[in-house]
Amino acid sequence: MTWQEMLTHNATKAEDVKELLHLSDEEVEKLDRILEHFPMSVSQYYLSLIDPSDPDDPIRKLCIPSLSETDLSGVFDTSGEASNTKMPGLQHKYQQTALILSTNQCASYCRHCFRKRLVGLSDQEIMKTFDVMADYVRDHEEITNVLISGGDSFMNSNETIERYLKAFSAIDHLDLIRFGTRTPVFLPQRISEDPELLSLLEKYNKIKQIYVVTHFNHVRELTPEAIKAVQMLIHIGIPVKNQTVLLKGINDDQNVLAALLKGLTKVGIIPYYIFQCRPVTGVKVQFQVPIAEAYEIIEGAKNLQNGQGKCFKYCMSHETGKIEILGKLPDGNMLMKYNQAKYKEDESRIFTVALREGQAWLEDEDVKR
Repeated sequence: MTWQEMLTHNATKAEDVKELLHLSDEEVEKLDRILEHFPMSVSQYYLSLIDPSDPDDPIRKLCIPSLSETDLSGVFDTSGEASNTKMPGLQHKYQQTALILSTNQCASYCRHCFRKRLVGLSDQEIMKTFDVMADYVRDHEEITNVLISGGDSFMNSNETIERYLKAFSAIDHLDLIRFGTRTPVFLPQRISEDPELLSLLEKYNKIKQIYVVTHFNHVRELTPEAIKAVQMLIHIGIPVKNQTVLLKGINDDQNVLAALLKGLTKVGIIPYYIFQCRPVTGVKVQFQVPIAEAYEIIEGAKNLQNGQGKCFKYCMSHETGKIEILGKLPDGNMLMKYNQAKYKEDESRIFTVALREGQAWLEDEDVKR
């Protein structure tokens, strides 16, 4: 099957996973109610990674809805994306970076997705006018890189991907092009069994450096199929970097997280960020770990790595910028630094926060100058 044909077999209804997960009729009914608000789509490949005998299986938690999603505390836009939108599908929050929302589709839907308002639902925020978007990037010479995201950028057709590559590789002031994709995790066949995609990437990588940024959260996602896809990208000269989100019940254990980081560096994937989980509606209660606790877990995992596994930063994608969580001071306060800032006066600013018990996100008063 082609990767497009594989997607037509995704599990999208409770009935599709009833037998695999041994769900009762009552559980199917509850799951269906959740799916009315937050859709599910899981590739057959990713379903095959679930241990059906374990109700707390981390792979299951990453892709199958739970009743925790019915808790609607939190917000849908935790990073102020609406205020950074210059036109549908183009955000310009950081001076050097243009973010392109190229699609609202993914090979599977993450239950911790910070764009739950968009993925599989609304197309109002995705890119609609290619030429206008490309002109914006061309006209803003402070932009040195574009991040083609979504949804999942590799859910676009090869023709669409080439259109992006052709336009952006011709802009002199761009140093590099990034693709945000979780297909190595959810549908590695999109890469490993599509020589046309690899040929396109290899061709344009000789003109303008391409990076792939992916998203492994658990070491069990590093399957032979996933590793094959990643190493095919590396073989044609494309660095692959990884962003992990610290998630309760998934990787909030220093040994589990350490195994993931070791697994990444072993196969040539560069750990890039570990992110604090955002307080998204339907996500906050289920997956957030308090910052103080998360810091200890991450430091414990980091201390189990060699130098290559220590290259990542622990950050929070706050409305005001990407805030790095540096460490705990002797007085108990947490030291923070703006790794990237929306406002010039915050650039590289270091500040401290007296964390409240159980605090998992920074409020406006925590970051005020």
